[in-house]
Amino acid sequence: MHDSQEGPAQEFVVVANRLPVDVSVDEDGTISWIRAPGGLVTALAPMMRSGGGAWVGWSGSADLELDPFTDDGIAMTPVPLSAAEIEEFYEGFSNATLWPLYHDVIVDPEYHREWWSVYRTVNERFAAAAAAVAAPGATVWVQDYQLQLVPALLRSARPDLHIGFFLHIPFPPMELFGQLPWRHQVLEGLLGSDLIGFQRSGDAANFLRSVRRFTAHPVRGQNVSITTPFANPGRTIRAGAFPISLDSKAFNQLANRPETIERARQIRRDLGDPQVLLLGVDRLDYTKGIRHRIKAFGEMLAEGAIGNGEAVLVQVASPSREQVAEYVQLRSEVEEMVGRINGDHAEIGRPVIHYLHHSYPAEEMAAMFRAADVVLVTALRDGMNLVAKEYVAARSDLDGVLVLSEFAGAADELTSALQVNPHDIEGMKTTILSAMRMPREQRRRRMRALRRRVLTNDVAHWARSFLTALAHQGGLNQAPLPGSRTDVEARDE
Repeated sequence: MHDSQEGPAQEFVVVANRLPVDVSVDEDGTISWIRAPGGLVTALAPMMRSGGGAWVGWSGSADLELDPFTDDGIAMTPVPLSAAEIEEFYEGFSNATLWPLYHDVIVDPEYHREWWSVYRTVNERFAAAAAAVAAPGATVWVQDYQLQLVPALLRSARPDLHIGFFLHIPFPPMELFGQLPWRHQVLEGLLGSDLIGFQRSGDAANFLRSVRRFTAHPVRGQNVSITTPFANPGRTIRAGAFPISLDSKAFNQLANRPETIERARQIRRDLGDPQVLLLGVDRLDYTKGIRHRIKAFGEMLAEGAIGNGEAVLVQVASPSREQVAEYVQLRSEVEEMVGRINGDHAEIGRPVIHYLHHSYPAEEMAAMFRAADVVLVTALRDGMNLVAKEYVAARSDLDGVLVLSEFAGAADELTSALQVNPHDIEGMKTTILSAMRMPREQRRRRMRALRRRVLTNDVAHWARSFLTALAHQGGLNQAPLPGSRTDVEARDE
């Protein structure tokens, strides 16, 4: 049920690049919405429905001006973007400047002043929309790298708000972040928050080092002290790790359905009942290490480490940014590698690699995870990687082995996985072989420990822990901080 409305001021506001709904416009101009699946909305929807909540975000369509509306009890506030802004703010500064920079410069970031100008303009629009719907003293939670200027813009317009920010991708080391011509503006934008959340403690440490190096604000431990014209005598901003998760109990239930289990058996039959089914599931992105795992698998076949017919690799690569040159090149390279390895090692009707350039619904992914003996998560850099956690949530049978890159945020929590350095092809081959031949009791012991972690620390736990910390930090900032800024600087020195 969708009700168009202006709506009352809201006590809790989420600001994200996208609304949690997919919009469609019929030929007659009728607008309809479908709730988009996602862990964030799953975790926050009950709280937003019961306590009064608004979601500020873009509809996903260019040049579409929409009135606020309500979907499933959540007040939606659409923010319009023109086609030119999508190109320069989203595809440009967000995904061709910040994305590669924050992922260890795996490809070269592009620094264009025009992109930066549009990024700032769009952030101003998001901040204004959030300020307009937030009740006095409301909590506002800003999400991810596309909106890093929003906290300070909101703070300036609405100093009464409790403002949190969460970065879903990594934050780079100071030496890399320092490349950004607008590094100071981005840091000051983030420091408009009361609490800044990262996936890993290392990301928070990188951020704090950059603040210390590129701003005049003193840093002590996890805290940044700041004095501004709209925060007198001062505020303390905390930066910390809040690793995100998924709705693991729901995914566990989905994977346990009889039809899912039967579909998993059918998948194995369709693949020729291999002794070992290896599975990779990724967005087709250069950060995911897809080429590295395919190279390792191909070498294992060529060297005879994997016997004839012993193993099959299924690689699901969801389409991603298909107009961007680096992604076009990546797809070409991956498909060439797959074709060459199949040409060398496949038999009629029996490819050794099944490459699937599609997206699949959750039901099919749950079945694939139940079918897979080994899941390969070999990201070169990843904020978290929820595929690793989905695989664990799906395996209530306590079987299967997770091979996990140490450069994925999930590696900090999923310590019972077999961890690898994806750049070390020889090491990865050895680890994959160990996973394939691991004794059943060892598989069960490792999976039991992984499931304990994933089922306990689900996405609702993540949201509660962040918002509890934000309430505490925001409360601290309502009272004057002890000591002047000069005193704090003197102690820090």
